[in-house]
Amino acid sequence: MELGSILHFLADKSILVTGATGFLAKIFAEKILRVQPNVKKLYLLLRAADSKSAMQRFNTEVIAKDLFRVLKEKCGRNLNSFISQKVVVVPGDIACENLGVKDTDLLKEMWKEVDVVVNLAATTNFDERYDVSLDINTFGAVHALNFSKKCSKLKVHVHVSTAYVSGEKEGLISETPYYLGETLNGTSELDIDREREVAEETLKQLRVEDSSQESIKSAMKDLGIQRARKYGWPNTYVFTKAMGEMLLGHMKENMPLVIIRPTIVSSTYKEPFPGWVEGIRTIDSLAVSYGKGRLTCFLGDPTTVIDLIPADMVVNAMIVAMVAHANQPNETIYHIGSSLSNPMDSTMFQEYGLQYFTKHPWIDKEGKPVIVGKVKVLSTMDNFRSYITIRYLLPLKGLQLLNAACCQYFRNEYLNMYRKIKYVMRLIDLYQPYLFFKGVFDDINTEKLRRAAKESNVETDIFYFDPKSIKWGDYFMGIHLPGIVKYLFK
Repeated sequence: MELGSILHFLADKSILVTGATGFLAKIFAEKILRVQPNVKKLYLLLRAADSKSAMQRFNTEVIAKDLFRVLKEKCGRNLNSFISQKVVVVPGDIACENLGVKDTDLLKEMWKEVDVVVNLAATTNFDERYDVSLDINTFGAVHALNFSKKCSKLKVHVHVSTAYVSGEKEGLISETPYYLGETLNGTSELDIDREREVAEETLKQLRVEDSSQESIKSAMKDLGIQRARKYGWPNTYVFTKAMGEMLLGHMKENMPLVIIRPTIVSSTYKEPFPGWVEGIRTIDSLAVSYGKGRLTCFLGDPTTVIDLIPADMVVNAMIVAMVAHANQPNETIYHIGSSLSNPMDSTMFQEYGLQYFTKHPWIDKEGKPVIVGKVKVLSTMDNFRSYITIRYLLPLKGLQLLNAACCQYFRNEYLNMYRKIKYVMRLIDLYQPYLFFKGVFDDINTEKLRRAAKESNVETDIFYFDPKSIKWGDYFMGIHLPGIVKYLFK
């Protein structure tokens, strides 16, 4: 693998980015605009009915973010003219053919001009409605691929998936593709077209029954979890992403295809500045709950490796990979994570949280510091159920009797306790597969890419993505947890 200058490759190129309001998409767009102002065009696809609403979303959900402050300082008064020259905001919907772009002139322009397609559109909710998740994560991937096939100058198609398409595999997990119909538990019935029919038939039946919107939403969420677990995946998100990968591999033909599989994406390590994060992502929900005093016990294995990777490293790996595989008619998969080369276990994660929030406690609504302590970690589901019963359910029964006497105070206490239990149980159900995760993600392809970049003497200081450089204590105490408090605590 030989690499030339990344910056030279990006110059005068037109890149289409789907899911432009997403976390990684924003970091990708900011990086390109900041380090290579000579990029020809960034076409940013976001869900919108028309150009006006698309531009409104771009202004409020993308360019207005603190993430772009370095670019704003660099451009100064020229920011608006620079953005108008380099960025084309595209209203559309990845769930539709031609990405839902209705402007035929714009479609023809993109098919003529686009050199690289980067598909970052996804719904990352673990228990998303099955029909929605299929439309975006599975068939949306196909729509993006079909769009790329119509681009006359296309050099590479980049699809961002997740390392956790592996489900609950143990041991060393390799960077290998999933083939059409493949399942994790050996079940031989997986037919992706049939999965879409199941979702459509269920939705139709619910509407015939005149179900409420809330009931439909709940039923379609349950359906996604049921179908995922039938074939060995723990949740709707990773199942639909896996099916998307299957279809890409089956339909790519001679197209250069790069599949990026990040692990748990965390706040930026260096650029455009350390600690930027948006949206409560996976384990960050635990950090927020803990810092606010809402999490005192949890289920998990203290030896489980938590595979984190900063968002800017993911974006840098994407950019280097797309340059490395331009015009190479093959499919290459990259795990972007840290579990093999720089592992961190859950005990370290808990210790960093205790240290940080003890030193920098969150101030609650009443102006009082929230005192945190060690989280009680229960190593089995039986232990967890026993703990919940003793700590919450038995007191709840007593409160329920008092509640019957119409005492307002105890009624409120009962409701508050019930909400806490419901909240914790929901977190457990969603995250249990990862709290006992025994896999390590092999990143041999990614390591080859790092070595190729280093040996080719490309701009490794700009496009860094080596997790071995991360000192986890410094990152958590000085970057990640302060970033979570700044951007996620409310």
